[in-house]
Amino acid sequence: MAYRTVNPYNNEVVKEYPFATEDELQSALATGHDLYEMMKKQDISERAKILHNVASKLREHSDELARACTIDMGKLIGESKGEVELVAIIADWFADHGEDLLKPEKIDTIATGDAEIQHHATGVVMMVEPWNFPYYQIMRVFAPNFMVGNPMILKHAANTPTSAKMFADVVAEAGAPKGSLTNLFLSYDQVTEAIDDPRVQGVALTGSERGGTAVAGAAGKALKKNTMELGGMDPFVVLGDANMDDVNDIAWRARIYNTGQVCTSSKRFIVMDNVYDEFVENLKKKFAGLKPGDPMDPKTTLAPMNTEKSKNKLQKQLDDAIAAGAKVVYGNEPIDLPGQFFMPTILTDIDKDNPAYSEEMFGPIAAVYKVHSEQEAIDLANDNPYGLGGIVFAGDADHGAEVASQIETGMVFVNNFMSTLPELPFGGVKLSGYGREMSHIGQMAFVNEQLIVKTDKPNMGNLAGGLVALDPQE
Repeated sequence: MAYRTVNPYNNEVVKEYPFATEDELQSALATGHDLYEMMKKQDISERAKILHNVASKLREHSDELARACTIDMGKLIGESKGEVELVAIIADWFADHGEDLLKPEKIDTIATGDAEIQHHATGVVMMVEPWNFPYYQIMRVFAPNFMVGNPMILKHAANTPTSAKMFADVVAEAGAPKGSLTNLFLSYDQVTEAIDDPRVQGVALTGSERGGTAVAGAAGKALKKNTMELGGMDPFVVLGDANMDDVNDIAWRARIYNTGQVCTSSKRFIVMDNVYDEFVENLKKKFAGLKPGDPMDPKTTLAPMNTEKSKNKLQKQLDDAIAAGAKVVYGNEPIDLPGQFFMPTILTDIDKDNPAYSEEMFGPIAAVYKVHSEQEAIDLANDNPYGLGGIVFAGDADHGAEVASQIETGMVFVNNFMSTLPELPFGGVKLSGYGREMSHIGQMAFVNEQLIVKTDKPNMGNLAGGLVALDPQE
């Protein structure tokens, strides 16, 4: 693993970064712990002002941040600009709401005195983040933890080091104290070392199932609380009475956004038989209309994949799926450009023995299934090891919500595109991980929920739960 920016559009090596030294890691841990001790005494409103300033600085540097993101991992420049604005929105939301979310909660109890739950910081949080949304993935952890007072150490993906460095630089420029977010180009062994350190009290990872297993294992061994946002094979369910104009407008976007390299991309399209042919034909037309090219050019609509390794892995998965009987109804042809381009592809006739039935394909491949009943659609959606997100299109939104509630995922959107906003919890079940980021739930991810019960005078006759007061003279 080497930290370097390789432009996936032209394969040019832009910049390489050295690994962090042991001294740098130890310094980050010490600085973070010292900051934690200071933040415990700091008024939370002071951090809210800084976080608002982070949002302002992100917008101020939007163009250069977007450009760095596109060069790092290849996404369309318009998508990169949208990501920068989204992270600014997240920062503003937690700055506006964090103090209220962290207020003590009163408890109605039969215990003598007044009881409440206070929300305190716990210590340094170790972040391990992926390349597909270089800024958004950081902000989902940074904003709530900065508000509560947990310093953070960031290990970002090896192919997006410039984005990681620029984000940390913006945080510092905004006036955040040193140690609030320390970006380090760590090895995997150094990540484990950091997790083992007693100054680290939380671990947040977004990434692959393989990475999640390794990091969660290290966190579990060290008894550190952790959150895991892993992969997904999100279903896009089209019921027989769905508005097909809306379906046809959104389905291709749900698969192609960020070149299909999104955990919550719709990867399995489960379509009722009476609208199946129309769906496939329209998806083919939309895919055929995409224009590959320079992702810096606003006219480009198909960006390259993030690395040659990712492209080759996806091609092997496609080849294996075809060898196992899947039918290609569109795509699987080379694109005559030097970068890591992958032609959007549509697969049908995937049976349960096909590896494509249960493997996440992280790129522009759409698997389309025909079903003959609503129950068959639900069963197929759930017959999967993952459970992150999903979309349901139905003629009646209330009925669509009834179907959505039967799908085993952490998030489902009815008659709409999958979206992410700071007030909405993000996360999944099964092999898609556990815990939630963003919203009031994400605010509490690494918080000490401390019970405080106070009274002016003890009442020994009001003992509960089988507790017995012992006379010290006995």
